[in-house]
Amino acid sequence: MSEKIAVGIDVAKATLDVAFGVAGSVTTYPNTPAGHEELLTALAECQVDLVVLEATGSYEVAAGCALQSAGYAVAIVNPRQARDFAKAMGNLAKTDRIDARALAQLAQVLAQRSDRDKIVKILPSPLQQELQALVARRRQIVTLLTSERQRLGISHEAVRGSLTAVIEVLQSQLRAVEAALAKHVKAHHTGLVELLSSVRGVGPATVATLIADVPELGKLTRREVSALIGVAPFNRDSGAFRGKRMIFGGRAAVRRMLYMATLAAVRFNPVIGAFYHRLVATGKPNKVVLVACMRKLLTILNAIAKTGKPWDESIHTA
Repeated sequence: MSEKIAVGIDVAKATLDVAFGVAGSVTTYPNTPAGHEELLTALAECQVDLVVLEATGSYEVAAGCALQSAGYAVAIVNPRQARDFAKAMGNLAKTDRIDARALAQLAQVLAQRSDRDKIVKILPSPLQQELQALVARRRQIVTLLTSERQRLGISHEAVRGSLTAVIEVLQSQLRAVEAALAKHVKAHHTGLVELLSSVRGVGPATVATLIADVPELGKLTRREVSALIGVAPFNRDSGAFRGKRMIFGGRAAVRRMLYMATLAAVRFNPVIGAFYHRLVATGKPNKVVLVACMRKLLTILNAIAKTGKPWDESIHTA
């Protein structure tokens, strides 16, 4: 049996540059269903340990799903982290072929880690992709509405009619997308929606975002899910220096929605409200307090998803 290889794939809109092992060849395939079949045929002749792709604005999803459906372990990495690794390995130049080889090197390193199961990402199913698309579209329309409303407030009378018409269209589209979103989650995620909605302060938009963008919810520890979303503070110490702990990275879109849910929970959820006021009383800055409340709310939601038990104030107060 031949030695297992780690495969790196540099993803572009139209092509996939595939490095078959650290010292193997680099071959270019079309980023199309036919190209994915060609790639699978070529990989069938190899013993593949791990395949690493770089996240490239969703252009990697179809190829990743095809690989995963064929039984390969697939990890999708952050482009910044992939580039930092390439530089650390001495690859200062940047081309698609060089990037593919660097990703193969990264795959080889990741494959040897004891926690590789946490690195290998379960890619979204077609239903999950549909939900993610609806959530993303809602987010885009809300952003457009906010911009148009701001322009309306400072606009000249000559363009107010145009702005008003656009706002009305966007409002109509927002209602349509939210209706489709509600229909989707009711049809496919009723149980989880009821569980998460039992927490006061957590509305339909937050629930849909969590289900769409955090499929790991309920499968991770509280520390892991906090780091995944980006609400876990990291140390910044060196020698005798003790830096200020700060949150970093994570899933920004989920974090923004969680922030809005936390503002509501501080007002209407007795557990989060009491936690907020207790931290404020110690003199902590408001931003620090709100991030701590976001983390507490997220860990509660994670626990509810994990146990399958709805909100119980007595448990979370304790």
